[in-house]
Amino acid sequence: MKNQRSIFLVPCSILFLASCSLSRQISKDADALLLRDSAASKGFTGISIYEPATGKYWYNYNATKYFTPASNTKLFSLYAGMKFLGDSLPGLKYQYTENGAVNIFPTGDPTLLHPDFVHQPVLDFLNREKGKCNYSDWGWKEKALGYGWAWDDYNDDYMVERSSFPIYGNIIRLQYENVGYSNRKVNIKWKTLPAYFNIFVDSINTSPLFQGKIDSVNVSSELLKFYAKRDWETNKIHLIQASSVFKYQELPFHTENNALAVDILNKDFSLDINKGTALIQHFPVYPPSGKSFIIHSQPTDSLFKPMMHRSDNFFAEQTLLMVSNERLGYMSDADIIDTLLNNDLKDIPQRPKWVDGSGLSRYNLFTPQAFIYILNKLYLEFGLKRLKTILPTGGEGTLRSFFNKDSGFIYAKTGTLSNNCALSGFLITNKGKLLIFSILANHYQSGATLVRRATEAFLTGIRRKY
Repeated sequence: MKNQRSIFLVPCSILFLASCSLSRQISKDADALLLRDSAASKGFTGISIYEPATGKYWYNYNATKYFTPASNTKLFSLYAGMKFLGDSLPGLKYQYTENGAVNIFPTGDPTLLHPDFVHQPVLDFLNREKGKCNYSDWGWKEKALGYGWAWDDYNDDYMVERSSFPIYGNIIRLQYENVGYSNRKVNIKWKTLPAYFNIFVDSINTSPLFQGKIDSVNVSSELLKFYAKRDWETNKIHLIQASSVFKYQELPFHTENNALAVDILNKDFSLDINKGTALIQHFPVYPPSGKSFIIHSQPTDSLFKPMMHRSDNFFAEQTLLMVSNERLGYMSDADIIDTLLNNDLKDIPQRPKWVDGSGLSRYNLFTPQAFIYILNKLYLEFGLKRLKTILPTGGEGTLRSFFNKDSGFIYAKTGTLSNNCALSGFLITNKGKLLIFSILANHYQSGATLVRRATEAFLTGIRRKY
């Protein structure tokens, strides 16, 4: 018996020593490339590396500490979307009434008339039912801007307002088609998408910026040096002096109420609302008690890929709201997050403070091991093959300037806020080992690029050695 116990203990001891040796070597690499001399060393960094085949951590450093994860938060929204939205997005719910009308219920789908999506089944349905639709928005239990978002970013295209019935991505795409000058007046022909917002844009002649400055010499140069800024609580758009000539700008529109999409549909699709033929009439109803139907809009992965490749905040926010609508019957970030953490994600190693779908909020707090956990669940439940089509690799999306030599061997999600950056994903080593990693860096004072280069060097070294 004594000899048998000794025989059993020897290989275990070898495995333990091998594991310790591996961790020590990675620790040296981390110290040399990331933790001691890089820009990240001026802040607070956490690292976790895990091998799913063995269920073992290769390395942990501050891995159970909490960090601001920025857009790595989208990995949790991605899991929720893949888990509960099926293979096609719920674009619109509807039911027929006894008098032949159609009650429609928005689902939070962000693809309606979004330029990324040519096929528009929801619009086709609304056109077929023209003049018969009644709009209900009882399921909206959220606010347009997320908890902890920086309010003064409201004019920037990365902080789009959320809504139950998004249209055109809740973005105004603004450009001018041509500029004319006659009788000491400058005439700009604006082109906005949606066209609905054309009347909200300042003209050169009415903008205080250009009063007394109009002459034929400067029409094509100085007078056109401006950018567009929307009022905080309205959709009035003003021209603000800038150092460069205006060409094109995208800015979020103020949703005002979730029925603004209805107004846009009515106006821009030439419906005779003065004769009572409005596409949709606003009326409050309660959740449908009779038989209801769903119009599916787009394949889910056609939303998830740009959400992860370009780190689309709006798509991530609406994904979480769609999941809430499907799982709870209404749209609420706080309620669906609480539901997920208490059920599907109840075994997460460190419960995060999770407050939005995109990671725009600095109130989000996650550990590196929490990202190992969610990535491993994505891998086990949906497979690496599908995830490779959703997450960017080296040279693509938000990784377009990084890991170019290792393209096809790393698939990861970036995260960036001022003084905070993150990278979590999958790494395939030269020996064919699949690793899951998470590196979160907070509170450094340099730009993110220096931290990302140090992270790149560290992960590239692991890939080549192991």
